[in-house]
Amino acid sequence: MVFLYGVAALAACGLCGNAAAQAASQAGDAGVDSCVEVMVNGERAPSYACLTQKLSPAAPPRGAGDPPPGMASEAITQRPSNQLGLFNRAATGHRMGNTFGTSVHPQRPPPVAPSSPLMNRP
Repeated sequence: MVFLYGVAALAACGLCGNAAAQAASQAGDAGVDSCVEVMVNGERAPSYACLTQKLSPAAPPRGAGDPPPGMASEAITQRPSNQLGLFNRAATGHRMGNTFGTSVHPQRPPPVAPSSPLMNRP
């Protein structure tokens, strides 16, 4: 007799588990409209999964030939080094002049000695 009660209890639990699994799968398919807010002791207890789903941006429709969406930081790696503030060989060579690779001091023209505009230069 006890065995029959145990079998009946297991069957009831199995049926409840199947019903709960079906309800969960239907709720997942329903999308944003399946959000439920619960009142516990007079205080609202929102579902954080529902809030996350509501706040996530809508994904644009993708075509068959579109590449998969990437992170925004991947676009930064495609930018030239001078836009990122990094070393650029051409710009450094222009700034250093003919001393690039031979000296740490950039090429500068010799300083012009000041002269008076009233006197002629020899």
